[in-house]
Amino acid sequence: MRKIQIAWVTPRTDITWRLVRMNNSTNKRRPRITLTRDGPHDPFVAEFHQHTFTCLHLHNYPNPKPYSFIRPTLSTMVNTQKMGLIWFIPILCLLFSPSSAEIAAKPGVNYGQLGNNLPHPKKSVELIKSLKAGRVKIYDANPKILKALANTNIQVSIMVPNEIITAMAPNQSLADEWVRSNVVPFYPKTMIRYLLVGNEILSQPDNVTWFNLVPAMRRIRKSLVFYKLKKIKVGTPLAMDCLEASFPPSSGKFRSSVSESVIKPLLQFIHRTKSFFFIDVYTYFAWVYDPVNIKLDYALLQPNVSTYTDPITGLMYTNLLEQMLDALYFAMKDAGYPDTRLFIAETGWPNGGDIDQIGANIYNAAIYNRNVIKRFTEKPPRGTPLKPFVVLPSFIFALYNENQKTGAGTERHFGLLYPNGTNIYEIDLSGKTALSEFKKPLPVPTTNEPFKGKIWCVAARGANRTALAGALSFACGQGNSTCDPIQRGGKCFKPDSLTWHASYAFSSYWAQFRKSGGSCYFNGLATQTAKNPSFGSCKFPSVTL
Repeated sequence: MRKIQIAWVTPRTDITWRLVRMNNSTNKRRPRITLTRDGPHDPFVAEFHQHTFTCLHLHNYPNPKPYSFIRPTLSTMVNTQKMGLIWFIPILCLLFSPSSAEIAAKPGVNYGQLGNNLPHPKKSVELIKSLKAGRVKIYDANPKILKALANTNIQVSIMVPNEIITAMAPNQSLADEWVRSNVVPFYPKTMIRYLLVGNEILSQPDNVTWFNLVPAMRRIRKSLVFYKLKKIKVGTPLAMDCLEASFPPSSGKFRSSVSESVIKPLLQFIHRTKSFFFIDVYTYFAWVYDPVNIKLDYALLQPNVSTYTDPITGLMYTNLLEQMLDALYFAMKDAGYPDTRLFIAETGWPNGGDIDQIGANIYNAAIYNRNVIKRFTEKPPRGTPLKPFVVLPSFIFALYNENQKTGAGTERHFGLLYPNGTNIYEIDLSGKTALSEFKKPLPVPTTNEPFKGKIWCVAARGANRTALAGALSFACGQGNSTCDPIQRGGKCFKPDSLTWHASYAFSSYWAQFRKSGGSCYFNGLATQTAKNPSFGSCKFPSVTL
């Protein structure tokens, strides 16, 4: 009799196993085999009669899914008949499922282009190579970028823009033309592997597009088949707001407004075409929403910090990312598609932000992205507590800090690189650099606690005067008496300058509308400051944190 300790599988006790086959076994009869363990968090022990084999193929129930146990070396096998007692030798076997074996981890990077100071595509591709990215995702089908990526061995994901989805859904000719113009000229020299239809469609208010999403995906898939491009997988990236419940993870459920009409047809399409459920998942935003109850290090994937155990399943989580991904797996299970593969379309952490945004700094960004890359490239793959040993292919967001992205300051600070091409912090997307090998010290984080005090919103230095005048007009046209003090004769009319008046208007607008979603941005014309711009009898309105 031989007993072998198998790598940790999952903290569940309701799984039983049966042997499917043994490759190259010296005994043609199917042997008796038992997998046992002492407790829910202990390793499995495989017990079987004398056999020489290269690979054990097992199925687990009640959710049949094949797993394989690669033959361990002789030094790890103990013959208990000869020894007279049981030895538990901690070894790590290569455990994987066929679905995982079809794709390598290869973390990639999202190449956004919303900046007026970004390098040329050829230079950008060289920078992507220097980061050792295995994949790159762009948010359109920019021909200059696709040409620059030719013959690079970098897998590429391109995207159909949101704006044409509704028109494409009933129109096969439009889908054919899009593929003919944006895919055919570049394939196969450019390794286009994924064609994504839209971006975070279910996060948009236009629900007409929601219901045209899957029909448009079917059109695109049909076009790829027509042009003999079947290797290209079709998908669509969604944000975590596609869920209406995610805590505890076992309660994961899709939004009732789209579950039957959009999600189930999408999952059916993914299943039929052997594609992926593409998801944008950010522990940063989950942490920011509840920094009191969620530990920062738990969101940063720091090891040995804390754990959370799902009260329904008993599954134990060691970081927030696992929790979020398993909530999605449970939602797909609830929808009837438990074996759908995930692809992390976006994840990352901002390296900077506005004064009122906590945790957005270079230190946290480096720690998160290094940890997540290490996790995604582990061998054997760790997967999640619900889906152990599943490969999680991914794209890190983003290549550059993009100065033309709208919204809060964090939106313009997710880059791995500054626009001039220099690293914001050391990073290796291949995962081959050990964490201890990053030598350049990271700046001490100063924004991990909420800012306390007053903040004003003023015109940014060097702002375009024509655009500034338009923004001033907009701010003054909102709210109640927003700009009365800067009218002629008002307390803040002097100095009579465009920048002064715009700064007052921006502060006044933000003070009134911040709680209802108003931002201090104005298309990049405004910036936050903790320095009081008030002068003499002119008192600028402020936001108090």
